Amino acid sequence: MTEEKLPEGSPVIRTIAMPADTNPAGDIFGGWIMAQMDLAAGNLAARLARGRSATVSVEAMQFLRPVHVGDEVSLFADVERVGRTSLTIHVEAWRRSRDGDESVKVTDATFTFVALDQAGRPRPLPPLGDEFKTKS
Repeated sequence: MTEEKLPEGSPVIRTIAMPADTNPAGDIFGGWIMAQMDLAAGNLAARLARGRSATVSVEAMQFLRPVHVGDEVSLFADVERVGRTSLTIHVEAWRRSRDGDESVKVTDATFTFVALDQAGRPRPLPPLGDEFKTKS
């Protein structure tokens, strides 16, 4: 496995993995990590959409390393694509042992969101500021 560099910037969410979030083997449940990633992407999507948005798809996730109780989990999100009503956001999840300094990537995925109006129908996204322009 190749060494990866921690993403630049601040995480969208930083949280601590707790005992209630474990699977029967005692590791943090993958569904909890995915939910945290969806929250991170959703937080950015709502900010960009200036209102309600909904997750419409998630690309496949591969869990690279386990997360343990007490680990700090940091979620970094970047806009990959902006459409008329939708945006695609890439999220990386990193863990750091509570008593250590090294962070390691545990998974990543790409989430697609659609901006919604009050009736729950797709609506056009407002213009984005320069800080939210896509990488490409």
